[in-house]
Amino acid sequence: MRKLLEGILDFHAKREAGNDLLFKHLTARQQPDALFITCSDSRVVPNLLVSTNPGDLFVMRNVGNVVPACCDHSGYSKTDDSEIAALEYALNCLQVKDIIVCGHSNCGAIHAIYKNSTVKSAPHLNSWLSHAKDALDTFEHPLTFDKDWSVPDRISQKNVLLQIEHLKTYDIVQSALQKKQTALHAWWFDIEEVEIYSFNRDENKFKVINPAEAQYILQTSI
Repeated sequence: MRKLLEGILDFHAKREAGNDLLFKHLTARQQPDALFITCSDSRVVPNLLVSTNPGDLFVMRNVGNVVPACCDHSGYSKTDDSEIAALEYALNCLQVKDIIVCGHSNCGAIHAIYKNSTVKSAPHLNSWLSHAKDALDTFEHPLTFDKDWSVPDRISQKNVLLQIEHLKTYDIVQSALQKKQTALHAWWFDIEEVEIYSFNRDENKFKVINPAEAQYILQTSI
């Protein structure tokens, strides 16, 4: 707690007039460019990774960057309302142009799935992770790997693609995709290398986002 409080004091001491103006502008409304779905892991900091300001990203975080699939044609999630509520708000109210699912290396949730381990004192956590267990299978994305990723990291990448498929089970997402109002993107963050990868569907693998890959992303969507 001391570190957090010192951080608040430091923020106030160092903030510039420009930041004050930014927050005053944001008081009236927010207009983020994208919905960024990622893990709760403390090592993953969306605004830091993509160099954005307050107001640029609408962020949804949970253990394992999971989006439970729609259970049937009713349009309701297989779990509680939190994730789909954020999705509905992002698309209906904020009209975000892009939805990003970003996994990461050395993910505790993925390690738990890989080892088929459970935490006796955490039944809700165990239930939640069931929405990522299909990543253990190849499902429809037998990925190509350029690097010798660890097995959990490969599963983590597959999990990102699995959650993209889960997103597509919702009518609200399908409608936005068909109208070309939004696009889906699968990203993966390597903590050790400090590199962000994006799934290249033409090459069927995650590739480092460099200038060439950035141009490819702008031209395509999953």
